[in-house]
Amino acid sequence: MTKRSKVVIFIAILVLGLILARFLYIEVNKSIYKNRVSDYLITEMGYDESEIAKVEGVYGFKMPEFYVAVVFKNEPYVEYLYFAHGRVSQYEYQIIDSQYKNLSQDELKNYEPRF
Repeated sequence: MTKRSKVVIFIAILVLGLILARFLYIEVNKSIYKNRVSDYLITEMGYDESEIAKVEGVYGFKMPEFYVAVVFKNEPYVEYLYFAHGRVSQYEYQIIDSQYKNLSQDELKNYEPRF
């Protein structure tokens, strides 16, 4: 094997390693944030695990880079978004079923007002 082909193989392995490291970074952080929010909902907010339909760590390209989407079984038409950077807090919600698009915040069962 020539010196040039060794360099090309080394660079290819390096690039592949960087891509793999980025993928692992994203997946590990999504899992960490998901676990933080799950713990918060169960231990601090008093939800039972059976009341939660979905907890999903999300990687976003904008700020925040990582957040968590939660759907509760009693409101399958609303997705609540949580920050888990330091202190866990709900920061937004989205109506995911257009049939319920006219719901007000007062009608939401799992909404946590910030103030």
